Amino acid sequence: MSELIKHECGVAVIRLLQPLEYYQEKYGTVLYGMDRLRLLIQKQRNRGQDGAGVATVKLDMPPGKQYIDRIRTNGPNYLNDIFDHIYSGFLKGTPEQKSSTSWMKDNAPFLGELLLGHLRYGTHGLNAKENCHPFHRRNNWMSRNLLLAGNFNLTNVGELFDELTELGQFPVEKTDTVTMLEKIGHFLDDEVERIHTWYKPDGLSNREINEKIAAELNIQRLLTRASREFDGGYVMAGLIGHGDAFVMRDPNGIRPAFYYHDDEVAVVASERPAIQTTFDVHISQVHELKEGHVLIVKKDGRISEVPFTTPKTRHACSFERVYFSRGSDRDIYIERKRLGENLVEQVLEAIDYDFDNTIFSFIPNTAETAFLGLLKGIEKRLNKIKEEQISRLEHPSKEALATILSQTVRVEKLVVKDEKLRTFIADNDVRGDLVSHVYDITYGIVRNEVDTLVLLDDSIVRGTTFKNSILKIVARLRPKKIILVSSAPQIRYPDCYGIDMAIIHKLVAFNALIALLEEKGKSYLLEEVYERCKAQEDLPKEQVTNEVKFLYEQFTYEEISDKIGEIITPKDIKPEVKLIFQTLDGLRSACPNNNGDWYFSGDYPTPGGNKVVNQSFINYMEHNEVRAY
Repeated sequence: MSELIKHECGVAVIRLLQPLEYYQEKYGTVLYGMDRLRLLIQKQRNRGQDGAGVATVKLDMPPGKQYIDRIRTNGPNYLNDIFDHIYSGFLKGTPEQKSSTSWMKDNAPFLGELLLGHLRYGTHGLNAKENCHPFHRRNNWMSRNLLLAGNFNLTNVGELFDELTELGQFPVEKTDTVTMLEKIGHFLDDEVERIHTWYKPDGLSNREINEKIAAELNIQRLLTRASREFDGGYVMAGLIGHGDAFVMRDPNGIRPAFYYHDDEVAVVASERPAIQTTFDVHISQVHELKEGHVLIVKKDGRISEVPFTTPKTRHACSFERVYFSRGSDRDIYIERKRLGENLVEQVLEAIDYDFDNTIFSFIPNTAETAFLGLLKGIEKRLNKIKEEQISRLEHPSKEALATILSQTVRVEKLVVKDEKLRTFIADNDVRGDLVSHVYDITYGIVRNEVDTLVLLDDSIVRGTTFKNSILKIVARLRPKKIILVSSAPQIRYPDCYGIDMAIIHKLVAFNALIALLEEKGKSYLLEEVYERCKAQEDLPKEQVTNEVKFLYEQFTYEEISDKIGEIITPKDIKPEVKLIFQTLDGLRSACPNNNGDWYFSGDYPTPGGNKVVNQSFINYMEHNEVRAY
């Protein structure tokens, strides 16, 4: 993606199912679990560059010994910082002591059987170390200690916060992470208290009751109770101090989660290839966590995948397929190629089938797979054209055949990302200046005022990178025409489930809509829609409808595309610029099992989404530069 947007976090969970001595004997290291967690996180580092965190829980530690360890950082070298600190703790002791797994477990921090890692992309709020996961809800009771890390956004944090206060709590922050932690923590306390109350009259000691709690704590029930009013997309991973672990996925399957287990480990990650690489397992052995289900690993090693809420219609985030997830996943690789291939006819019509005077390229680097699909489709279409040309020759000569067969698709790497700038840590003004210098071009390939350039990107969100950087530098090549192609459809609506696209007027498609309404004398419709949004402002979210859709219905898809092209074209460049966007049908046919496309279609999978889009429009009309949730 040429534009810098923040998106979805990454989680990694490992539960060692054998004693530490087993891994020492089989793999030659007591650090097997931490080594695997590090690799699992490294293979998902694309999912978070604002910070990271790791937490571990040691099983069956005696009183007085630390059994929970946690580290978080938001430093520029966050992964190195975290694991350098963790591994430094394993260097202490004599060679004899370090060869003893029992001594290492007692004395080395982070040498636990339960391991939790998190990569953070902050969609809003501060990027301080304190905002990094995992979060820890502390208690002197093992079974009431809760570590939580997630890839999630909730649309109704305010409602959940109010529920907590009604329960008698006094949360110190009104954020989705703290709210989720306290909500789950409250019902964890309740389940623990229920078991304690049940066994206390039997004369059991508190230590004996703790053993009962570890065996009988009903994770499924407590998550059912805690999540009853959750509205949003989420994958939440939790470790409980006595040794239970869980990973829960929202009922629409908006956020991704995959798992694998054998007799040695149980592992969960946000991306499937990370598990395949880390544990060297076949794709068939890695399973997707079902919508509305929780994977539970009990302290005694029992593993189950059970529903904690009623699963709903699947709306897995399609942006995961377009851009967010790494393309090393087999299915994602195939889907991205299909996205490119689905653009073939639009592109060929735009160049009038002029292969001789057209150069095809892509904006590095995540668009490369879709570009391969586009090329494959164009080459197939060109072969058909060659067949038709040959069939029309009554007595083909060698020269005529050679001329037809020599037609090729001209492919060049024209736009180069020549340095890796960590622009995500800069403020918005500085970031814009940095982005304009990230890209460079390959000179001497394009024929001046003759060649048309077709440039494929994953998506066009705000359009600022094209306007301020890419189109200006590409225009230096002096092409006759530039055709920008997006493998994703027009991003029309704000996202409230994870992507940093919460303010509607920052989307170039929405700005194109506003410009068209003004040009066509339909600006009065803005007030009408504003009044309809205001009329629903205090309704329960279940009764709210997306009113912004009505505005887009006033214009064709091509009209919006053309206006976006005008907006993002710098005034001082000579080449004509045209935009081509993937259609919704093209997206859905390419990614049939990942149809969460609310940012393209306006069809939000949860009631809170409709409330967010209306509020975002109200904010625009009232000139409030704030998020809608």
